[in-house]
Amino acid sequence: MKYFMVLLPMLDEEKSKQYRQDHLDYIAKKDEEGHVFAKGRFVDGFGGMVIYIAEDLAHAESIAKEDPYVVKEARTYEIHEWEMTTRAVLPE
Repeated sequence: MKYFMVLLPMLDEEKSKQYRQDHLDYIAKKDEEGHVFAKGRFVDGFGGMVIYIAEDLAHAESIAKEDPYVVKEARTYEIHEWEMTTRAVLPE
Protein backbone atom coordinates (compact mmCIF):
# COMPACT_ATOMS: atom_id res chain seq x y z
CA MET A 1 0.00 0.00 0.00
CA LYS A 2 1.04 3.58 -0.65
CA TYR A 3 0.24 6.95 0.92
CA PHE A 4 -1.48 9.76 -0.99
CA MET A 5 -1.83 13.30 0.28
CA VAL A 6 -5.09 14.91 -0.80
CA LEU A 7 -5.47 18.66 -0.35
CA LEU A 8 -9.09 19.82 -0.24
CA PRO A 9 -9.01 23.57 -0.99
CA MET A 10 -12.17 25.52 -0.25
CA LEU A 11 -14.41 26.37 -3.22
CA ASP A 12 -17.61 27.35 -1.43
CA GLU A 13 -17.64 28.02 2.32
CA GLU A 14 -21.43 27.74 2.61
CA LYS A 15 -21.50 24.36 0.83
CA SER A 16 -18.60 23.26 3.00
CA LYS A 17 -20.67 24.01 6.12
CA GLN A 18 -23.73 22.36 4.59
CA TYR A 19 -21.96 19.10 3.69
CA ARG A 20 -19.51 18.94 6.62
CA GLN A 21 -21.26 16.06 8.38
CA ASP A 22 -21.51 14.08 5.14
CA HIS A 23 -17.77 14.61 4.61
CA LEU A 24 -16.95 13.58 8.19
CA ASP A 25 -19.12 10.47 7.89
CA TYR A 26 -17.41 9.56 4.61
CA ILE A 27 -13.94 10.01 6.10
CA ALA A 28 -14.96 7.92 9.14
CA LYS A 29 -16.12 5.14 6.82
CA LYS A 30 -12.86 5.23 4.86
CA ASP A 31 -10.96 5.22 8.16
CA GLU A 32 -12.85 2.11 9.31
CA GLU A 33 -11.92 0.48 5.98
CA GLY A 34 -8.24 1.20 6.68
CA HIS A 35 -7.81 3.88 4.04
CA VAL A 36 -7.08 6.95 6.21
CA PHE A 37 -3.67 7.59 7.73
CA ALA A 38 -4.28 11.18 8.87
CA LYS A 39 -6.78 13.96 8.39
CA GLY A 40 -7.52 17.50 9.47
CA ARG A 41 -8.46 21.03 8.56
CA PHE A 42 -6.22 24.03 8.05
CA VAL A 43 -6.89 26.67 10.68
CA ASP A 44 -6.47 29.50 8.17
CA GLY A 45 -9.66 28.49 6.30
CA PHE A 46 -7.84 27.12 3.24
CA GLY A 47 -9.62 23.78 3.54
CA GLY A 48 -8.25 20.46 4.73
CA MET A 49 -6.06 17.50 4.00
CA VAL A 50 -6.45 13.73 4.12
CA ILE A 51 -3.64 11.24 3.75
CA TYR A 52 -5.15 8.13 2.22
CA ILE A 53 -3.69 4.65 2.15
CA ALA A 54 -4.37 3.06 -1.22
CA GLU A 55 -3.01 0.55 -3.70
CA ASP A 56 -2.16 3.13 -6.35
CA LEU A 57 -2.95 6.62 -7.59
CA ALA A 58 -6.11 5.52 -9.40
CA HIS A 59 -7.49 3.95 -6.23
CA ALA A 60 -6.65 7.01 -4.12
CA GLU A 61 -8.20 9.31 -6.70
CA SER A 62 -11.41 7.27 -6.76
CA ILE A 63 -11.64 7.66 -2.97
CA ALA A 64 -11.01 11.42 -3.16
CA LYS A 65 -13.57 11.92 -5.95
CA GLU A 66 -16.31 10.25 -3.86
CA ASP A 67 -15.86 12.62 -0.91
CA PRO A 68 -19.14 14.56 -0.53
CA TYR A 69 -17.17 17.81 -0.43
CA VAL A 70 -15.85 17.07 -3.92
CA VAL A 71 -19.11 15.62 -5.27
CA LYS A 72 -21.09 18.66 -4.07
CA GLU A 73 -18.39 21.09 -5.29
CA ALA A 74 -17.74 22.53 -1.84
CA ARG A 75 -14.07 21.70 -2.27
CA THR A 76 -11.78 20.69 -5.07
CA TYR A 77 -8.88 18.30 -4.59
CA GLU A 78 -5.22 17.98 -5.41
CA ILE A 79 -3.54 14.60 -4.95
CA HIS A 80 0.10 13.59 -4.64
CA GLU A 81 1.77 10.32 -3.75
CA TRP A 82 3.57 10.81 -0.45
CA GLU A 83 6.76 9.00 0.43
CA MET A 84 6.62 9.16 4.18
CA THR A 85 9.70 9.37 6.32
CA THR A 86 9.30 9.64 10.07
CA ARG A 87 10.81 8.71 13.37
CA ALA A 88 7.36 8.39 14.90
CA VAL A 89 6.01 5.02 15.91
CA LEU A 90 3.22 4.24 13.47
CA PRO A 91 0.15 2.06 13.99
CA GLU A 92 0.24 -1.26 12.23
